[in-house]
Amino acid sequence: MTADLIEKVAKRFDDKYIPEPNSGCWLWTDIPDTFGYGTLWLNGKKRKAHRIAYELFVGPIPDGLQIDHLCRVRSCVNPRHLEAVTYSENNKRGDGPSLARQRQLDKTHCPKGHEYNKENTYINPTTKARHCRVCRRASYKRWALRRK
Repeated sequence: MTADLIEKVAKRFDDKYIPEPNSGCWLWTDIPDTFGYGTLWLNGKKRKAHRIAYELFVGPIPDGLQIDHLCRVRSCVNPRHLEAVTYSENNKRGDGPSLARQRQLDKTHCPKGHEYNKENTYINPTTKARHCRVCRRASYKRWALRRK
């Protein structure tokens, strides 16, 4: 960004967030995108507010890196809460589908308390989802009774 553009953007940027005193987050008050990230129009193009914050207060974002919210608050634009990291690192830290799957695999018991072990665990061949055999049998019995 050029010096004039930086000054112009900085003025607009400062009007669109409020500091949150407890967490230290700078919460974006303008309209968020569908994922909860702040956005700002810049040169006729919609840009992520946290990326602009990083560029304004820290410097250019290195090629191949993404901006990670250390505070885990998507609407935060505090440059102290932002870090340039690789896609892989950002993905590991996040809460996306791969982490949700890993959290499920880390569970040792089904919601009813039955242990996930070799004898009691059914793995759906299509979805690879784990199911408790005891709970599946009980569910099937309830279904069969309703059908009669």
